Amino acid sequence: MGGKPFTCPDPVADRRASFAEALAEAGDLAGAIEVLSGAMERVPGWAAGWYRLGEYRERAGEAGAAADDFARAVEADPSDALGAGLKRDLARGMPLAESMPPAFVELLFDQYAPRFERSLVDKLAYRGPALILERLQAGGFTRAQRALDLGCGTGLMGEVLRPLCTRLEGLDLSGEMLRQARAKGIYDRLEKADIASLDLGAERYDLIVAADVFAYLGALERVIAWCAGSLGEGGLLAFTVEDGEGPVTLQESRRFAHSRAYLADLLAAAGFAQVEIADCVVRQDRGADIASLCVVASAPALRHDREGDGEAMAAV
Repeated sequence: MGGKPFTCPDPVADRRASFAEALAEAGDLAGAIEVLSGAMERVPGWAAGWYRLGEYRERAGEAGAAADDFARAVEADPSDALGAGLKRDLARGMPLAESMPPAFVELLFDQYAPRFERSLVDKLAYRGPALILERLQAGGFTRAQRALDLGCGTGLMGEVLRPLCTRLEGLDLSGEMLRQARAKGIYDRLEKADIASLDLGAERYDLIVAADVFAYLGALERVIAWCAGSLGEGGLLAFTVEDGEGPVTLQESRRFAHSRAYLADLLAAAGFAQVEIADCVVRQDRGADIASLCVVASAPALRHDREGDGEAMAAV
């Protein structure tokens, strides 16, 4: 339980939690649950303790009790930096969350940044940027004057786009990922931002891309509306998602999957034209291909209201 979000404020409870961890690693989940449950009586406001207790109960097959523990973790830390709300919903089998908590995404990728590219490319066979570029060029794309990389991470997509852009910008929620991207010197502007809650501004882009990013957002209505309003005439939106059966599905990985029908309806409602949705494999998980979709859509022909949030972005 190392790291700031996991620090226990009570030394006695912390020692008991460490003992519970040892019991769990030895296969004694019942013992781990008993010991950590006792420790939590001393520190009921320790979010990481409730989260770990939920994990133990989950492994022991106690889904209902696990859901309650994850719910206590969210109560203790409403920002939900541990993503306990997603675990709660999965344990209950009734997903309620429409997106990942920003604090969880930020912490996840701040910790992941140093090994991100090695893990994603070497271990998970990730090829999102190459797929997006392939689909763009198949549709006749050659160059963009101004491009935006949503959820740019360490710059894997940016490396592919840089030779084809006059100006390249990137947004990401993780400061550590941005630090990695900045070191590459390929972006003209990088900014820390939550792409799930962007406000429409005066900037207009020829190309907006989001490689393996929307799996962390869930419901895409707001971000798609923002993209529609932020593209110039003839601009393109390109992104990848994991393929799902329902419109938006929270998976055991705590990533969201999206259905082809959901995407088609959403893009049509936002006014996009010539929408192409292609089957693909963006990455693997435990050696198995993850069924995905690569989407390229042309900018809406109608102008959009520049004021307000995503719901106000309606064609006029």
